[in-house]
This record gives sequence, C-alpha cells and structure tokens, in this order.
Amino acid sequence: MSKKIYYRYNPSTDSYERVFPSRRKRIFTALGHFLVSIILGGSVFFMLSGIIDMPKERLLRNDNEELRTQLKIIDARLENAREVMEHLAERDNNFYRVMMQADPITSAERFSGLERHTGYEALSSMADNQLVGNLLDRVNLLEREIVVQSRSYDSLRNMAVSRKDRLNHIPAIQPVSEKHLKQMASGYGYRVDPIYGTAKFHEGMDFASNIGTPVYATGNGIVKFAKWHSGYGNLIEIDHGFNYVTRYAHLSEISVATGQQVKRGDLIGKVGNTGKSTGPHLHYEVRLRGIPQNPVNYYFFDLSPEEYAAMIEKAENAGHVMD
Repeated sequence: MSKKIYYRYNPSTDSYERVFPSRRKRIFTALGHFLVSIILGGSVFFMLSGIIDMPKERLLRNDNEELRTQLKIIDARLENAREVMEHLAERDNNFYRVMMQADPITSAERFSGLERHTGYEALSSMADNQLVGNLLDRVNLLEREIVVQSRSYDSLRNMAVSRKDRLNHIPAIQPVSEKHLKQMASGYGYRVDPIYGTAKFHEGMDFASNIGTPVYATGNGIVKFAKWHSGYGNLIEIDHGFNYVTRYAHLSEISVATGQQVKRGDLIGKVGNTGKSTGPHLHYEVRLRGIPQNPVNYYFFDLSPEEYAAMIEKAENAGHVMD
C-alpha cells in the first residue's frame, strides 16, 4: 500500500512544499483507523450471529427444546398420578373407612402444611421457571398425599386386625367365579330397562353366565329369604350383620334355607333365568343400612388389581340391564 504524501502552498516562495505530519498526529491517525476497524468488525459479527447460529448456540437451543419436551412429559405423568391418588382417596373415604366405621380424612388434613419449597428460588432465572416451579409444587402435593394415604392404610390395617370378625361378614368376593363369567351384562347406576325401554336405576350388577353356574355367598351371614319373589324370581337374601345385606336373584336353584348360617364362599344356588329376566344371569346387590351400594367396590378379596380395573371398565361400559 502506497504511503500518502501531503503538500502545502508557500506564498513566500510561490511553491508547494512537502508537509511531514508530526509523530503525535501519526499515532492518533493510526488509533482512529484501528478503532474504526474494530467497530465495523464487531457490527458485522453481531449482525451475522443474529442470523446464523453458532454450533455451540445451536446445541444449547436443541438441549433447551429437549428439556422443555421432557418437562411436558413429566407434567402429563404427574397429572395421571394425581388422578390415581384422587381415586384412592375417594375409595378410602367412601368405602374403606365407611366399612370400618372410621371418620373420613378431610381435605384440610390431606393438604395441610403444604408450602412452596424454599430451595426453588434459584430456578427463577430459568426461561421455563414457571413450568418447573409448578411441577415441583405438584410433586410436593403428591408426596404429601402419598404420606397421608399410607398412614390411612396403616390405620385401616390395624383396625382390620382388631375387627377380623367384621371383615369376615362384609361382602368381599364376586358371587360368580371369574372363570364362569361370559360377560359383565350391566353395572350399577342408570341403565335402559330391557322390557320397558326407559331409563332405570340399576341397584346391582348383572353377571351373564350359563344356567346352572354356581353362585357363592360373598360374606358370612344368615339367610333371611330363600324363595320366589316377584320380579327377582328365585331370590336369596343374606343378612351379614354390621348393617350389610346381599341379594342374589333370578336363580335356577336355591341351595340354602331361611335361617341357615353361611360362610363366604359357600355354594348357595345356581344361575338361572327366573322372574323378570331377558337371559341367563345373576343379579347381585349389596345394601348398607338399606341403601344400595355399588357392588364393584366389594370384590377386594377376590380380584387382582388388573382384574379389578377390567371389572370396573366392563361395568361402566355395560349400557343395558337384563332384568
């Protein structure tokens, strides 16, 4: 690069004379050029970095997206776990504790003392801190519910040991063996009446099976009724004590007599098609203090968790009754 040469007109000599810049001026000129180069280079760099991802930035961005996806998956799994805990709490209060005549656990007791964990403030600098904080709050809540539910089951187990005779009397198995079932014809609740075609509250469960299939007592008790009953056909009614009564209807045969004591699992009759019935099945009811209960809650001695879940699904999907 050629070096610039400067001249200045001298009127005294009427000629142009070469000008040599001072050392100070040369230094300032060089510094000026250097600063301009830095500013221009920096501007170009920042402009390009906003348009083109650097390898490190691209990697960090991909990692953040993956973490965000994982957080959403954890959120969905937590929601499923919460639903399971709510179902367990409902069964605990509305069935197990009722059965044991124990006071229900209130919401205040289940969720008391819950506060946001003081160790999460460091997460406030994260881009997704709200989602993370929410997940951690829900983990705290779930942990609290698990502790309370575990203590409740411990207390119920202690009650069961001290009230063993009561447990022997409470209905706790299916009246028809699972291996003999064709299908769950209808569950508990409102269904369509097969004769009249109108909505009707079904007070029990219908087990479709072949005529002659064995029917078993679901708990210890005394037979209070064992003969024909209008609508029910051949009917057996067992008083289990502790305010529990079970009914077994549409039987083809009655194998017990009024006043007879029975134990859980004893053969009491056989499936039939008597009375107001549209096909061979057993209509089964559980009553507590005269009020019909959902029998699906009273199979806890008879079914595995998988079989119990399948039973609930069958009962909910059955849309019409057979009696």
